[in-house]
Amino acid sequence: MKQNELDIIKQAILNEIEGFEFYKMAAKQAGSRESQEAFNELAEEEFKHAEYLRELFDQMKDGKEDDITLSFLSEVPSPKIFDWDRIDNKSASLALSVFGIGVQMEKASIDFYEEAKNNTQYEAARKLFDILLHWENVHLEQFTTQYNRYKEEWWNDQGYAPF
Repeated sequence: MKQNELDIIKQAILNEIEGFEFYKMAAKQAGSRESQEAFNELAEEEFKHAEYLRELFDQMKDGKEDDITLSFLSEVPSPKIFDWDRIDNKSASLALSVFGIGVQMEKASIDFYEEAKNNTQYEAARKLFDILLHWENVHLEQFTTQYNRYKEEWWNDQGYAPF
């Protein structure tokens, strides 16, 4: 595998670690135990993705075709359907900010992986980028839904709701 594809995987690991740190920070700012647990769960999911990518990188860096093929047989930590009801509605401003930033992070990751997929000649790399795109698209859909929910709540709290 070319150095470019390995660099993309390294960047993917960094993206997941940044997400992990961001959600841990949000958990520390959460107003309730339920919200704190919910953000910690999101952080843990990002951490699992980073670990998967680290293992995959280690298997792929030597460029042995059999190792690359075998690396895709391991179980991929797919995005879970998250229990959004655990986020405290009283902390709508924090939740709105967290999910707004989350939406932007997911969009940037999708653009990054789409470009990587379009610029690789390796089928194994395209499969990996498809996995990463799936993760980010699931999160984008979830975060956009939650962002819109909290935006409406925030507007209502501020008296901006249409009457």
